[in-house]
Amino acid sequence: MTRRTHTHPDLAHPEIGAPFFSTWRVGTPLRQRQTVDAIATTWQRRPWPADSLLGYHVYTGHDASTLLHYSQWRSEAAFEAFTKTHRQERVDEIDTAVPGIERLRLGRYRHYRSLSRPDDTRVPGCIVIVDIEFEGPDADRQRAWVDAVVEALEAEPNPNAGGIAAHFHRSTDGTRVLNYAEWESAQAHIEALAAPGDGIGSATELWHRVQTWPGLKGSTVSRYDHALGLVPS
Repeated sequence: MTRRTHTHPDLAHPEIGAPFFSTWRVGTPLRQRQTVDAIATTWQRRPWPADSLLGYHVYTGHDASTLLHYSQWRSEAAFEAFTKTHRQERVDEIDTAVPGIERLRLGRYRHYRSLSRPDDTRVPGCIVIVDIEFEGPDADRQRAWVDAVVEALEAEPNPNAGGIAAHFHRSTDGTRVLNYAEWESAQAHIEALAAPGDGIGSATELWHRVQTWPGLKGSTVSRYDHALGLVPS
């Protein structure tokens, strides 16, 4: 069966072979809450769809309009099988409860590396999604850019105490990197952005290299709250 959980997902779980991120636009805070409730009801009234799905999590955007979806699959083949047999009935029930949902994008990724402290037991109060887009596919560039970010973070002279962890994912088409960053609170992230420097880093050569990387097309930063976790019971 399907069980609801308030526990945040483990982004670095070794059995995750195919993480998926998608965004829905629903329009208002009320519709955000209604859609989360509809997802929970729709899923909990049905058996867990596949052993290959480790968890499914939904987040409400601080823009008061969007929802972020994160699902942890063992393989893309398992996800494709789910879409053929179980997905549409769930979509139809959710759309009946909350008409007019706009599904913006489904991103296929692979977890590349994470940066965290094993002794840090804080529960994230805010999830920050940094979506990086490059000019064309290049898997080596994806890896090199993430490695450069990690190097800059580890050498940061003024680390922000509100940061908990960063989990970097490479899109399977080679064009994007997604950083799922766990923060103590939204205010901690806001204060980090307001500090000297461009973004959360200080004005160092390492951060300058990250920000001016060849082929870097653009980036967006979005804040979310964990609203729903679904796992097999």
